[in-house]
Amino acid sequence: MARGGRQQIPRPAVTRPGGPAPWSGLSAVERVLPLAVVRERLRDLPPPRPSASFAPDSVEAAVLAALFERDGETHVVLTKRRENLSSHRGEISFPGGKRDPGDVDLVATAVRETHEEIGLRPDAVEIVGRLDELATFASRFRVTPFVGVLREPPTLVASPGEVALILEVPLSELLDDDAFREERWDLAIPQPDGTALDDRSVYFYELADETVWGATARILTGLLAHLTGSAAPRQTYT
Repeated sequence: MARGGRQQIPRPAVTRPGGPAPWSGLSAVERVLPLAVVRERLRDLPPPRPSASFAPDSVEAAVLAALFERDGETHVVLTKRRENLSSHRGEISFPGGKRDPGDVDLVATAVRETHEEIGLRPDAVEIVGRLDELATFASRFRVTPFVGVLREPPTLVASPGEVALILEVPLSELLDDDAFREERWDLAIPQPDGTALDDRSVYFYELADETVWGATARILTGLLAHLTGSAAPRQTYT
């Protein structure tokens, strides 16, 4: 299977190889997670932590990791953004977006945006967890990820103005050692008194014809590390 897509990755001048996947010691059987197992392990999610740092003019946003079971294993819904969008063009992402004034909370933001982008009915989603907030460096969002469980495999329709493709990816594919890659990047991070050079872990998932990276890959890594009982370093920027 050919892995990886044609996404444009804005690598800095200095990058280094990272380490293996946090779950690299698991057997193939242990990487197949039925939804009942996922539900049970999500009950032990630690309290979500706010982002340690973010741009002063950042905008609140929320995304949804929608999980469902097919053929005995859990899948996650991802989208590929259209190339004509103003930010994160052509990237693989969770459905979601910025908070509107009418949203009563960030759960409402995640569910509304998911319905608008892929047609998932709000009443089909059971929110079962909230993950650590993270800040995006380039697009200046403070993103809150939520985990939702679907009772059955969904019928989804992509919004033609936003979504080029809907992906339903087995967690076992993301957990494959050939899919995961870590790189170390030296990034200029804004500080109140200027900028500071910081050594950051950047995660990648090489799927069939697509590459997941950036904030989406960091959210996935944290979620998968929890579900597999592995350790993953906390990240705050992309």
